[in-house]
Amino acid sequence: MIMVVILSANVGCDQISKNIVRLRIDDYERIKVMGKFLTLTKVENSGAFLSLGDSLPGPVKIIVLTVLPILLLGLVLAFSLTKKTTTDITLLGICFITGGGIGNIYDRLVHGSVTDFLHMDFVVFQTGIFNMADLSIMTGFFIVVFESFLKGGRNITTGRHGDS
Repeated sequence: MIMVVILSANVGCDQISKNIVRLRIDDYERIKVMGKFLTLTKVENSGAFLSLGDSLPGPVKIIVLTVLPILLLGLVLAFSLTKKTTTDITLLGICFITGGGIGNIYDRLVHGSVTDFLHMDFVVFQTGIFNMADLSIMTGFFIVVFESFLKGGRNITTGRHGDS
């Protein structure tokens, strides 16, 4: 039940923020939120991360950017739920990744593109334009990596270090 709540919260926050942006911000309009550090800029991304895959032919794009991600998210979620050694922290990360993936896939199916609107400028580097689903995916990824790092080579089944 907790997983359903976490997934729903991720998808809900993503879709609410995108709907607000679609209604209130014009394409390519720039709104400074925190000086140059954080701006809102609405773009419709018909590709994936940083518009990768945008120029793929129609049927290939549908398979690569919609069908395969749906299958992959389903497999990862099913594997995580059935594997008895998956920790609660790892499941949390997987819920964030899955929730973000669902949000972007939903956009692609319903709107034909993904609405991106957040841009950050750290002076020495800046991000591409992204959305809350992307933030959720990255948060989940970092949770899973951090959890894996904390395990530090311990055998998951015995809790001991090494191969014994």
